[in-house]
Amino acid sequence: MPEGDTVARQCRILDDALAGAVLTACDLRVPRAATTDLVGWTVREVRPRGKHLLMRLDPPGPGAAPLTLHTHLMMDGIWHVDGRPLRSSDTSAGPRPDHTIRIALTARHHDGQETRAIAYDVKQVRLVRTADEDTLVGQLGPDLLDPAWAADPGLRERAVSNLGGEPERPLGLALLDQHLLAGIGNIYRSELCFLARLHPAAPVRAVGDLGQIVDIAHRLLRLNSDRAVRVTTGGMIGRDGDLWVYGRGGRPCRRCRTRIVRGELGEPRLEGAEARVLWFCPRCQAGP
Repeated sequence: MPEGDTVARQCRILDDALAGAVLTACDLRVPRAATTDLVGWTVREVRPRGKHLLMRLDPPGPGAAPLTLHTHLMMDGIWHVDGRPLRSSDTSAGPRPDHTIRIALTARHHDGQETRAIAYDVKQVRLVRTADEDTLVGQLGPDLLDPAWAADPGLRERAVSNLGGEPERPLGLALLDQHLLAGIGNIYRSELCFLARLHPAAPVRAVGDLGQIVDIAHRLLRLNSDRAVRVTTGGMIGRDGDLWVYGRGGRPCRRCRTRIVRGELGEPRLEGAEARVLWFCPRCQAGP
């Protein structure tokens, strides 16, 4: 599933490609929006909110309220712009069959140039009034890539408070909870636990400084939102190793050379919730 930095990068590319253009064709292949006609509407902007994409649209004339086309990529979703996949290390960028198309947009710019954007395998597609966006994303915690993060210390304070709200909860589960702070996925969950030198099943209270782990998460997502290849080690891309533990089961830890372990961690209190795979170093990361 794409992490918050991937979604932010895809939103930026979509915004560059579509902002200010008028839709000349729109095909929403989901039952609840299949009959909606957005031809003539203008793409105002495309913005991320955690792992959610919000495409804001302005009506062609008075009398209609602005709308937001909301999508969530989930595990396999990907956008293509003019036939080019918005590549990431989270999602396969290979060819997709036409029957997996969920959104197909064509937009014309002021200079007459047209852009085509297609969303494949997107599991969540919703169309709401822009004024009602909070019905879809209002439950999310502070977005680690919120543009106001540096100027508004309240965002960081709320993220720290949320994360520490259940001190007995396993850190590896709390970091994935988008209601606490938005943008962290399975990759960053494994990497942040390693950087905190804690086993993913260790309780949140074992973290010495929750503010520090929030700061590291924010910094890593921000730096990687401009990269096609995600790096958490500080090494040179493709040379010194991009990640500390994620996906490295059976390989030596970059710090102590102990073999990295692949495990699972689920949410016992959520009936039916599937355990998620994670990776950790049994020597560097203190047990629960």
